[in-house]
Amino acid sequence: MEAALVTYACPRCASDPDVPSAFSDVLALPIFKQEEPQLSPENESKVPPFQYILCAATSPAVKLHDETLTYLNQGQSYEIRLLDNRKLVEYTDLSSKYVKSILRVVFHDRRLQYTEHQQLEGWRWSRPGDRILDIDVPLSVGIVEPRANPTQLNTIEFLWDPSKRASVFIQVHCISTEFTPRKHGGEKGVPFRIQIDTFRQNDNGEYSEHVHSASCQVKVFKPKGADRKQKTDREKMEKRNALEKEKYQPSYDTTVLTENLHPTASIQDAQQWLHRNRFSPFCRLFSNFSGADLLKMGKDDFVQICGPADGIRLYNVMKGRGIRPRLTVYVCQEPEQNRTHPKRDSGDVYHAIYLEEMTALELTQKVANLYSISPQQINQIYRQGPTGIHILVSDEYVGPCPPKRCPTPSGDVGISYRSLRSFQFIQNMNRAKNALS
Repeated sequence: MEAALVTYACPRCASDPDVPSAFSDVLALPIFKQEEPQLSPENESKVPPFQYILCAATSPAVKLHDETLTYLNQGQSYEIRLLDNRKLVEYTDLSSKYVKSILRVVFHDRRLQYTEHQQLEGWRWSRPGDRILDIDVPLSVGIVEPRANPTQLNTIEFLWDPSKRASVFIQVHCISTEFTPRKHGGEKGVPFRIQIDTFRQNDNGEYSEHVHSASCQVKVFKPKGADRKQKTDREKMEKRNALEKEKYQPSYDTTVLTENLHPTASIQDAQQWLHRNRFSPFCRLFSNFSGADLLKMGKDDFVQICGPADGIRLYNVMKGRGIRPRLTVYVCQEPEQNRTHPKRDSGDVYHAIYLEEMTALELTQKVANLYSISPQQINQIYRQGPTGIHILVSDEYVGPCPPKRCPTPSGDVGISYRSLRSFQFIQNMNRAKNALS
């Protein structure tokens, strides 16, 4: 199936005209203008290579400039269409006709992102034998080698040919309230993100070169709960007057997964991201800003630069997703007596160091900042293995690598440097599931 390039003013997908819409005629809400700018050859690189569309309706109770929210039923199969935004001739740089997509269900809230490993382990213990995310293979079309890792309950992966029609059907088995502290019932469920990362083959035939990523915000309810929630939101909106309705988005039949701005994005990548997300008028203002620069800005900064409407929209697009670290290291200062008596007091306090670039230099700089010392004072960072050997922590060790070839990073991590002080590390190197290569 050859897919045409479609640029949306907000998430609306071109669905089959013969399929009736369940929500299209329900609300008398404003319809966003569908922007279809003519792309010049020099701007074609700004078009995302792929587009992913979740065939589930968005909530009508979402403010105009907020990210869309989609309700899903637990265990129900939902289609995600995988579309090619470019002509096949433009893929001459691909060494294979297939690309590999990794699909995950992750937390939307930053608080839960930092404790994702513990949250998922707790879910595993409470639901033995179950998975958070499954792929419905019989319904899926155009995918090859579907795989669900038994140790990663929230992840599936598969190959697909961009030049042909491809759709994957997924099932989410956890519900949003399972990760909410129990109180007196009726608690508000936490939002999740459905994220897709796509990779192409490198010279060695491994699917490790990142091409594209996109995600959307969802909440998962018990069976038929999503339909009831959608109906409730619709009824609430019907009671609002016309002026209030203008502050909210219409309910779209489908959900378009949008791209994230990563902290490691270069200035050029940040410019392309602004174009793709309809912030082209402000590209000149942010011409010297990298991804990290933009993500450090607050809402007041964006409002002052872009005006209230676009400033709030830009802030929500970036900050609403919550940037999670690709690697977390926990560090504490080792007491003097522990150098000869390595038994650690259970009362030790650890500081979390969050790594985005996943390099030894970044780790060195953040350790130095944490303890107010100069990075030049640090000689080496090493991991102490179970037999007492010291393993030098290099870029290759800290950085991402295929799970089958990664050493198991267990044990203590130490540091030697030109100072009388000594530190001892204990680290949690559970890599974030959406870490990009």
